[in-house]
Amino acid sequence: MNTNLDCMSVSGGLGAKPVVRVQKASLTRSIAVAVHDPRNGPARPAALASVLVVLGLGVVGCSSVPLTEAGSLTSYSRLGPEEGRITKSRSFADGPALLAGTSVTIEPAKIAPGAAVRVKGRAQERLVANALDRALCIGLSDRFRVVPPGEPADLTVRATITDIVPTGEVAAGVSKVASLGSSAVLPVSLPRLPIGLGGLAVEAEAVDAAGQQHAAIVWSRGANSITNSPRVSEIGDAYGLAGTFAGEFSRMLVKGERRGGINLDIPSGQRLKSQLGGAPKYAACDAFGRAPGVGGFVASAVGAPPSWADKPAAK
Repeated sequence: MNTNLDCMSVSGGLGAKPVVRVQKASLTRSIAVAVHDPRNGPARPAALASVLVVLGLGVVGCSSVPLTEAGSLTSYSRLGPEEGRITKSRSFADGPALLAGTSVTIEPAKIAPGAAVRVKGRAQERLVANALDRALCIGLSDRFRVVPPGEPADLTVRATITDIVPTGEVAAGVSKVASLGSSAVLPVSLPRLPIGLGGLAVEAEAVDAAGQQHAAIVWSRGANSITNSPRVSEIGDAYGLAGTFAGEFSRMLVKGERRGGINLDIPSGQRLKSQLGGAPKYAACDAFGRAPGVGGFVASAVGAPPSWADKPAAK
């Protein structure tokens, strides 16, 4: 078996289906042989696990999602150049104005028409948007006082989901079953199959009471086979990446600048409490429901759809 494989790139964009590149045929043949060898009959789970481990050592699957502008920002002219390879972004931050603010309100995230057609049903869209809003609210609570929409605030934050690359549910299910089944026979967890990876693209801004923009970002990221656990849902990856985006944008507003690299900040007490399903620091965050907490961690661990544990607050 040839294991000298490069990163498999899954590209997606508005109105386009993800396209798997590089060695897809070889990967498919390898898995097929493991699942059913005509000489030996159906393979045991351990045989499939062994194949996936070998593949995982040589392949890193990565979904590439292009930056997308939906026209929802007040201005795009102050955005910097595109940065990043895994996470792509263009951003702008008016540090002094952001650090001078003490209160913030969060408008419910919108779904651009091009993103809405990528998933089935408004309930799915709402889960992704609500997860983004809730994570923003929790992150911004580290420094800002969060107030409900309509009340006076120094800053108003609004986001638009510009693209959702659906997760391949079959590939996610196979990956999760192989991973769970191999835990009894292998000392390491299996990597996720580098196919069927989803992604997310978002644009967001923070404006003052007069509508002047003080921060903005156009952001996109695709799932990868190492750090993103598969969930059997077309929004499985987008749901998880919504929290990733919210963490980056809220940190930019709290710090007054965009910081690259790995975030090494220790989560605050209020953030940990809220992420575990406890009451948020500010009642305004209850508009987005409580985080799934331990139930959410368990659901993610077994690959269950986000809807199994996440119940957004009634609007």
